[in-house]
Amino acid sequence: MPFSSVPALPPNPDPGCGGSQSPWCQIALDLTGQGWLSRTAGLVVDGTLKLLLIVVIAVALRAVCHRAIHQLTRGIGEGRAPSLLRPLRERTSSRPRQGSGSLLLARRRQRAATIGSLLRSITTFVIYGTAFVLILGGFGVNLAPIIASAGVIGVAVGFGAQNLVKDFVSGIFMMLEDQYGVGDVVDLGEATGTVESIGLRVCTVRDVEGTLWYVRNGTISRVGNFSQHFSVALVDVPIGHGANIALATETATQAAEAAVAESPMAEHLLGEVTMLGVQAVTVDGVTLRLTVRTRPGKQVVVRRAIHEAVAIAFIKAQIPPPSNSIPTLAHT
Repeated sequence: MPFSSVPALPPNPDPGCGGSQSPWCQIALDLTGQGWLSRTAGLVVDGTLKLLLIVVIAVALRAVCHRAIHQLTRGIGEGRAPSLLRPLRERTSSRPRQGSGSLLLARRRQRAATIGSLLRSITTFVIYGTAFVLILGGFGVNLAPIIASAGVIGVAVGFGAQNLVKDFVSGIFMMLEDQYGVGDVVDLGEATGTVESIGLRVCTVRDVEGTLWYVRNGTISRVGNFSQHFSVALVDVPIGHGANIALATETATQAAEAAVAESPMAEHLLGEVTMLGVQAVTVDGVTLRLTVRTRPGKQVVVRRAIHEAVAIAFIKAQIPPPSNSIPTLAHT
């Protein structure tokens, strides 16, 4: 039987772009005539364009968000409150006073700068993080294991840095609620003094002895602010049991009113001197109490002036001091 040769099969035709809908594949096919090269070119060009589009959109969106945040925090130079701060409560004195404009602007500037910086950081993290995930997905990376691992690592880091997170969150709420600002006299428990700087993690307070305290925001459980709205100068005046209470009351009131009637003491007042009368009766004597409302932080100065004026007036009026006190000579 003669050997019959099997006819050779024709080569497979080049499918060209096949099912690819990429216009770049067709362009490359027309130029090169090679299907595999055209399909590869289509995938590479399409992937690169998608990558560039994601990056451009992320950068543009970040720039738009940052510009919007900047617009919200504007207005400092014109002397008006930034748009970002208008819905927030500002704890300042309801009555204007000399020199309060620059302090208020500085306080607004710090709040606006801190809140604006925080918002810009958050928007940058969210936008770039989303873009990074989309880019990985475009390369065909399976994101499920990465997201799961990131979640576990995030929980571990959050647990280890919980004090840092607590400080950060407390700083945000402190800034938004305007609990205190630079220049305020505050009592933070362990530290009492004037606030010199405020951050999202720590604030610094300088006490009367000059010590600078660094206080973590997360450790502050209560805040006593002596510089919001107004202060009260509370003056307790002791007298002896044998004193004429009516005469002592009238003398103390007149001396206190005279002490704060003239400049510069009068500029610290927000109200009139009020005599409350007898506050306490002890074995040593009787205590009279009077008060006056002052501008924030000025109660100590006013209290000292009233104490000095009342002491001199009592000596001149020969009002006896408490039994355990030592009489002093009047100023000449």
